[in-house]
Amino acid sequence: MWYKTVLVHVDQGRDASSRIAIAAQIALDNQAHLVGAAMTGMSPSVFAAAGLNPAVPPLLLSFDALREESTQALDAFEQQVVAFGVASYERRQLEDQAGPGMSMQARYADLLVISQADRASPAPRLRADFPEYVLLNCARPVLVVPAGTPPAPLGKRVMIGWNGSREATRAITSAIPLLKDAQQVDIVVLNPASEGDMHGPLAGADIALFLARHGVKVDVRSRSGVADVGAVLLALAADAGADLLVMGAYGHSRIGEILLGGVTRTLLASARLPLWMAR
Repeated sequence: MWYKTVLVHVDQGRDASSRIAIAAQIALDNQAHLVGAAMTGMSPSVFAAAGLNPAVPPLLLSFDALREESTQALDAFEQQVVAFGVASYERRQLEDQAGPGMSMQARYADLLVISQADRASPAPRLRADFPEYVLLNCARPVLVVPAGTPPAPLGKRVMIGWNGSREATRAITSAIPLLKDAQQVDIVVLNPASEGDMHGPLAGADIALFLARHGVKVDVRSRSGVADVGAVLLALAADAGADLLVMGAYGHSRIGEILLGGVTRTLLASARLPLWMAR
């Protein structure tokens, strides 16, 4: 029962119900407070720019429509979490865009739950790189729920992508309460020689011992000569029947990720299982 405040992004997109269900289950499992946050999509800076006043009649209609959309999304959130049996919850409506608003709200939570970008049915007023923006700016672990999939139990069979980085360390450490309840945890180390001496004489042994002391049951697998790390991680997760992949995000700079193709970008675009990530 380590997660005491769980924050979930609320909107009227088709994946909202799935991520709310997963966030509600985590809140129930940890007796946590669940916060549903909906953004109007209108940044506070709009009101300040050029001395605009939101009460001016020409602007009032569009602002009211945006607020009504977020209110309806929060109504659906409340109905869902009450039906789920969540005892402690709240709804927040904020005058902000989704990226900056959720990133700021996440700093007062233990975990942020969002959805993968839905390329088949993009949500209105939600930036295409919303997951990437949040990961880079929220300073909290983020659970990314795959788009277009129904909610399913997670955390029974977990795969960890370990490369010795500080980002992976943060992701793993934040996930320990969940890992302790898992039936199986597989640590995967790909191309260990490429990290120099970061892994020690036996790749994955140190992090496995660290987790074992926390009561986490782990197996370690190592593979070299991997060209596309992101694709191989997803393939190994599918083969293992994993229901969650834990790893660090953006170990390189954002520019470096773009130039190199980027494991984070591959996973955020292609994963069909939830991703637990931290930076």
